[in-house]
Amino acid sequence: MADQAPRPAREFVVEADGGSRGNPGPAGYGAVVLDPVTGEALVEAAEYLGVVTNNVAEYRGLLAGLRAAAELDPDATVHVRMDSKLVVEQMSGRWKIKHPDMKPLAAEAARVFPPGRVTYEWIPRASNKHADRLANEAMDAGARGEAWSPSDSTAELDAGGADRAAPAGRTAGSRRTGAASAVAPAGTEGGDGGEPAPDGGGAAAGEPLARAGRDRVDAASLGAGTRAATSTGASATGTSGTGASATGASGTGASATGASGAGASATGASGTGASATGASGTGASATGTSGTGAPATGASGAGASATGAPGLGVAAETSGEADVRAAKVVASPGWGPPDMGAPATFVLLRHGETPLTPQKRFSGSGGSDPSLSPVGREQAERVAASLARRGTIEAVVASPLARTRETAGIVAARLGLEVAIEEGLRETDFGAWEGLTFGEVRERHPADLDAWLASPDAEPTGGGESFAATGTRIAATRDRLVAAYAGRTVLLVSHVTPIKTFVRLALGAPPESLFRMELSAASLSAVAYYADGGASVRLFNETSHLR
Repeated sequence: MADQAPRPAREFVVEADGGSRGNPGPAGYGAVVLDPVTGEALVEAAEYLGVVTNNVAEYRGLLAGLRAAAELDPDATVHVRMDSKLVVEQMSGRWKIKHPDMKPLAAEAARVFPPGRVTYEWIPRASNKHADRLANEAMDAGARGEAWSPSDSTAELDAGGADRAAPAGRTAGSRRTGAASAVAPAGTEGGDGGEPAPDGGGAAAGEPLARAGRDRVDAASLGAGTRAATSTGASATGTSGTGASATGASGTGASATGASGAGASATGASGTGASATGASGTGASATGTSGTGAPATGASGAGASATGAPGLGVAAETSGEADVRAAKVVASPGWGPPDMGAPATFVLLRHGETPLTPQKRFSGSGGSDPSLSPVGREQAERVAASLARRGTIEAVVASPLARTRETAGIVAARLGLEVAIEEGLRETDFGAWEGLTFGEVRERHPADLDAWLASPDAEPTGGGESFAATGTRIAATRDRLVAAYAGRTVLLVSHVTPIKTFVRLALGAPPESLFRMELSAASLSAVAYYADGGASVRLFNETSHLR
């Protein structure tokens, strides 16, 4: 009898997604294995993960989908479709995987099938409704303290499974939409020639609010669920991670107005506390514009804190509730594309007061290097308590000057973190103006002061540092720290001019904007930096913790 012809290898399409309501926050994944010709859903998988980041949840969804396909046929070829460009590019070999939380998950996913048997394609979120809905069902179940139940799932119906039916001959590499695709075998080199993108963030270590929630839910031993899928149905609803979607618009409002639109004139020197008022109120208004009801307290005494947040009862909140809400604004994805991964978020803390601060004296990196005053130490304690309640800081980096090291030390001790020193965060060197008031500089060096106010290239008397030079230094420091802390939330303890410069560069504002921002001692600002090079100002001159 003749040998039977070998059974042809099956082809599957895997669609996967993950979401995190808070990033990091309560998270879950969903995955579905589809017949590439008929669009029939063969297997569904979903699981509540506790508190992790969006990127970790996406990788877990990918891994679950590949494993489900392997259980159906370990000899199959698989085409993965996801709306996470980060995962698709990393698994296709075009982007590097740097983050320690991603590497083991990616390596595990690569081992499910032999090399060359899995291809990856990015699809729009609207084309990934089934997996998206499964992820949301898993998160909803976790919020109730339950495991995801296949029997209760309506994901396929909600996603409109009938719309998947493909004409005969459609292959695993085809798409359900007409958008341009980017298909590549797993592990291949090449790509579009762009720069490799940094990884998204992992779950924040030492995060009390997130950890407490995870411990409560994990005690229920929630497990992954899978089922053989059936039937088709109606249109799609829900998006992965929607619990945090309202916060997504917060930072962009800040970036639009946080440092501009303040009509104050240049009546003071940057770095002295004598700069024009009015900008801080704008920053607060921008923060208050978010749909989250973020603490619109960006300006000390600005009176604009309720702007953009009517009816939200901000005044009735406890300080702890306000801190948690502010943390969600700073950590939320903003307008950044959902496939860019978690941004590197710099929470910018100006040091507490020194004896020179209330006197409005120039105090840069070339002067007496004063320590904190008793008021400054109390301010540092207050901001430490506030940041501890927010629970989002993963690392602390400080300028080498005494006042910033002391402020950072107080905060880091409260958070259980170490302090790293970064030379690039130091204050501008004001040369012969160190220790003088603005009025004293005007009397002694009027021509030099006029030139300094007129041009960012002008140096203070005696060979100090120009604002142009400070800007170059801060840009290099920013790039170095973004690379080092990709996907993480980091506290940078610095000074007036560097913090204003971080904000100015993020907004693309001209150098003269430095004179139009008010930055209080021990105030908090925040800027998020995305994998595509974009930046979003999330917070400016927030001082509610001092009241």
